[in-house]
Amino acid sequence: MKKFFPVITIVLSSFLAQAQVLDGFTPASQQYEEELEVLFLTKVDTNAFKKHLQDLTAKPHVAGNKANEVVRDYMSKVMQAAGWEVELFPYDIYMSKNPGISLLELVTPIRQPLNQQENIVDEDPFSTDPTLWKGWNAYSGSGDVTAEVVYANYGTKADFEKLKELGVTIEGKIVIARYGGNFRGYKAKFAEANGAAGLIIYTDPKDSGFARGLVYPEGPYYSESSIQRGSLLTPDFTGDPLTPFEPALPLDGKKKIKRLDPSEAQLHSIPVTPVGYATAQEILGKMKGDPVPVEWQGGLPFTYRLNGGKELTVRLMVDQPRQFERINNVIGTLKGSEYPDEWIILGCHYDAWGFGATDPNSGTAMLLSLSESLGKLAAMGKGPKRSILIGHWDAEEHGVIGSSEWVEQMKDQLQAKAVAYLNFDGGVSGKDFGAAASPTLKRLITQAAMKIEYPYSDKSFYHQWAGEKEEPEIGNLGGGSDHIAFYMHAGVPSLSGGTGGPTLYHSNYDDFYYYAHFVDPEFKMGPAMEQLVGIMSLRLANAEIIPYDVVRYATDLKLHFKNAEEKIAKYDTLFEGFGRSKRAIEVLDKTSKRYQDKLNELLAEGTIQPSKFRSLNKQLLALEKSFLEDKGMYFGSWYRSLYAASDPFSGYASWILPGLEYEIAQSSSNKWTEWDERYSNAINILNDKIEVLFKTL
Repeated sequence: MKKFFPVITIVLSSFLAQAQVLDGFTPASQQYEEELEVLFLTKVDTNAFKKHLQDLTAKPHVAGNKANEVVRDYMSKVMQAAGWEVELFPYDIYMSKNPGISLLELVTPIRQPLNQQENIVDEDPFSTDPTLWKGWNAYSGSGDVTAEVVYANYGTKADFEKLKELGVTIEGKIVIARYGGNFRGYKAKFAEANGAAGLIIYTDPKDSGFARGLVYPEGPYYSESSIQRGSLLTPDFTGDPLTPFEPALPLDGKKKIKRLDPSEAQLHSIPVTPVGYATAQEILGKMKGDPVPVEWQGGLPFTYRLNGGKELTVRLMVDQPRQFERINNVIGTLKGSEYPDEWIILGCHYDAWGFGATDPNSGTAMLLSLSESLGKLAAMGKGPKRSILIGHWDAEEHGVIGSSEWVEQMKDQLQAKAVAYLNFDGGVSGKDFGAAASPTLKRLITQAAMKIEYPYSDKSFYHQWAGEKEEPEIGNLGGGSDHIAFYMHAGVPSLSGGTGGPTLYHSNYDDFYYYAHFVDPEFKMGPAMEQLVGIMSLRLANAEIIPYDVVRYATDLKLHFKNAEEKIAKYDTLFEGFGRSKRAIEVLDKTSKRYQDKLNELLAEGTIQPSKFRSLNKQLLALEKSFLEDKGMYFGSWYRSLYAASDPFSGYASWILPGLEYEIAQSSSNKWTEWDERYSNAINILNDKIEVLFKTL
């Protein structure tokens, strides 16, 4: 008990010092909510996060393998014991569940096998685990090639275009590229499109290694043998590669899903493997061609070259079978007392490339501890008014698969019931807090961040996050994690947040020893993040009116259209702007402010009839859907949101107004009238919905 009193004392003083008017609450319900939040904070067991993290990361647990099923069962047991209803959602997906067989060696001028796995570290007992695998990239093609070598910097679209401009031939060569700049799958996609016979990916010390600071085990940065694993999956949709738009339900189940033939799927055919920078040095250091452009120079102690020359040949062999494998999402539900069919969904995946201490299981451990704390409140008769669901997603590392299949399976229910999706993939991976969110949830996280003390200063999370600025910067959601299907396919307002710092991302060293020595040795960030996430969850669950920041739509749209117009003007001198969309935004701005002012006034007076709550909230759930179109994006119709998508050329970056960004990326000018019409229509639909909300008040 004593161990968490100091934290709670600070937090209680913060509550007194920073009185807030809570969005969506009447004065009476706000008083109850504030008392409940104080009680919730006393229920947070500051030892639980560490215990769960130790248990979750006891063994490497890759999707599709028995060790991951052990983690699945552990999570189910913890949540059931905490009073949650737990359900498994199984899927049969087409995947590689292990590396198969691979080999990398120099052939000429000398024959030399090259290392493909992290070294054993005496200080780290986990590094000796016999079930750890060598470096691999899921969904690599299979093949055995011996060829000359070309260096392609980060392997971006622009990098391959630069090689072509420099007259470098890629056809039939093995490309070596460093991590960074884009999603690794696009490195493989662009290499294959340019005729490469194979691809080697490595982490350069300039990006994460000795050029950044002390390396593992002396420090937190990549050592010479550290290897970033990861999926290469790059179809024009997210999820199982054989079932676009449909859930990959079990093959032996009652409902049969039509699957693509693997030959029809958008899968890579060239062999690909990742290595550490010591192995990369054995290749790059022997290259004899022309020097690279200065900005392509990495951190190894020699001049990087574009070509290896005919004297240098490398053999790359990968035999990585793909087959159907069973995965399982674990969904816990704490049913709402008044609005059980309005859902607050929290999530983090649980599959890992190895032990997964930071990515993902710091987020998993935090959510398990939160399920226990919220369960204690429910046992006292103080459960949430709306249902809170926690989704532990499987096979995220293979391509954000588990969550995407669940969204496809549950899409109709989600579009009718989901208030928000809050994602915490690797949510406690360091001490630096950050977040990205859809417009309606940005105020929610900033308000909650004011209420929780940051553990390593006398500041709140909010002020620690803001740093020297007046307000913290909230990012826009991009690709790379489980919010994608919720936000970009189903139109559920989403948020992704957590703490970060230096990490041995996707390496065999991302284990409990690394976490305890370099991520958060005091184990204070886990309980603090639990407090923050708990406050957000309770406010979303208990407010009479769903606490969306409706005004933020127009605020953000103005900025995004301004940015898009500035980009277009740089190459299209005849461009006249998005007049229809901008006029629609001006109307939306006035309408949303009028609605918000009246709502705040009526809530403060406590004069909204309770009989109107359900109708108002149902209408609020429909707002984000204004941006959904069945036609979707030209780069992939699965991405149905006109508002946001992940960058189809990098995989990670956030594209706000993706219809415009796709044209900008190609320096195209052919569709401005179409997009102005499509966007203005969506904005007008949103405006009309808010007008109806205003009249309903």
